[in-house]
Amino acid sequence: MKLTNYFNESYNELIHKVSWPTWSELRNSAIVVMVASFIIALLIFFIDSGFRGLMKLVYSLFN
Repeated sequence: MKLTNYFNESYNELIHKVSWPTWSELRNSAIVVMVASFIIALLIFFIDSGFRGLMKLVYSLFN
């Protein structure tokens, strides 16, 4: 009985109480996430490249 009640309440909440975003809101959010991910990936790439150059310099001092 508790499980049935749980599913009924969950269904009613999802249908009647939740405000779902529109397709345009979802699209805009997805674009923001893609742009932010691209910027973070570029930032990590440049930091990694800098550390790689620094480590090559350090290793060349000890060879």
